[in-house]
Amino acid sequence: MVQASSSADPASGLRVLRERNFRWFFLAQCASMLGDGMVAPALAFAVLGLTGHVSDLGLVLAAGTASQVLFMLVGGVIADWLPRNALMLGSDLLRTVSQGTMAVLLITGSARVWHLLLLQTVHGLAAAMFMPAVPGLIQTTTTPEQRQPANALRVLAMSGSLIVGPALAGVLVVAVGPGWAIAADAATFAASAACLSRLKLRYTVRPRRYRFGRDLAEGWREFRSRRWVWAVIAAASVMNLLYAGYSVLGPAVSIRSFGGAGGWAIISATFGIGCLGGSIVALCVRPRFPLRAALIVMVAFACPTLTLAAGLTVGVVAAAAFCGGMVLMVFNTLWETTLQQHIPATTLSRVSAYEWAGAVACQPLGLVLVAPVAGRLGLHATLWTAGALQILVALSPLLVPEVRTMHSPTPKPVYTVPPSSV
Repeated sequence: MVQASSSADPASGLRVLRERNFRWFFLAQCASMLGDGMVAPALAFAVLGLTGHVSDLGLVLAAGTASQVLFMLVGGVIADWLPRNALMLGSDLLRTVSQGTMAVLLITGSARVWHLLLLQTVHGLAAAMFMPAVPGLIQTTTTPEQRQPANALRVLAMSGSLIVGPALAGVLVVAVGPGWAIAADAATFAASAACLSRLKLRYTVRPRRYRFGRDLAEGWREFRSRRWVWAVIAAASVMNLLYAGYSVLGPAVSIRSFGGAGGWAIISATFGIGCLGGSIVALCVRPRFPLRAALIVMVAFACPTLTLAAGLTVGVVAAAAFCGGMVLMVFNTLWETTLQQHIPATTLSRVSAYEWAGAVACQPLGLVLVAPVAGRLGLHATLWTAGALQILVALSPLLVPEVRTMHSPTPKPVYTVPPSSV
């Protein structure tokens, strides 16, 4: 059992929205995440509709992830150099163009798999510039005691997108085709850029020269000096590799057993409802040992994969997806808050870049290998293996003492609006 040291009224967590800059950032996240929730199922059925091969889907998904891994460290260094809001705005504009181009190709019937591979690579590059800047911007626009509510609100937006996005994508895929769902994704990135343009942050120029190699090495020293950080990231990387069994084989199971895109849309939307519940839990509960609590609940993340392996009904798989979504959002909130509480602001984006790159480093390998492995072992045997290993990997960081014993800081009772600066 995970014992919490304190809890809070969800309404008190909304006080962070009084900060103007955080409010605009939050609205930007709401917009772009809605589109993200639509694009994953849309892209899956776009690729399967083009070639019918699960291996092609794995390659397209891997292209975006591999691009993120390759450019993430560059993004982390740049995010500690430049105004983070400006870097994020530029990333949103680039993704507006890449997703808009993909939508046009799909809608006009001109798309080929290599087009999707190239555009997903561009999308991954832009995401690699965007993601390392997010923790630093949250850290800048909130006080320490409001960072867990701020992170919980962000994953709340993500959760809502995972409910509405897949449902809307399912309707669009069935009614007019996957290209229109990706067109909507492009529009949401444009809306996100418009919101980010409203942020007013003072940017202090760094007193020393920018040197990429030196700054990258400094971020690495900050990352590797904290055993609790790299222990969790190593486990997350393997978890993402194993999750490829669910994300790639899941649509194939849906086509065979659940009636196609509609069944997978139901499962994906239910996953989003679970994420919403997990976000609300994260707003209310402050575990005394956040990393210990986060890893213990992550055991339930294996449930969706295991129910697919067992060949259960779409309703049972959807219920398991609900549990998986809930624990994922609790984990993400506690993890991001812990990073922001314990990593200095001057190196947070670089450490976050190593965190992101490490967490997804094995994911492209999983996306590429899952189809050949399933071809040799069988679809259900592959899913059983992936689910069982997920449980073991989720618990493995608890072998590190710092992971088990790290305390949450005591929250202050008074909220003070932070200065608008980076």
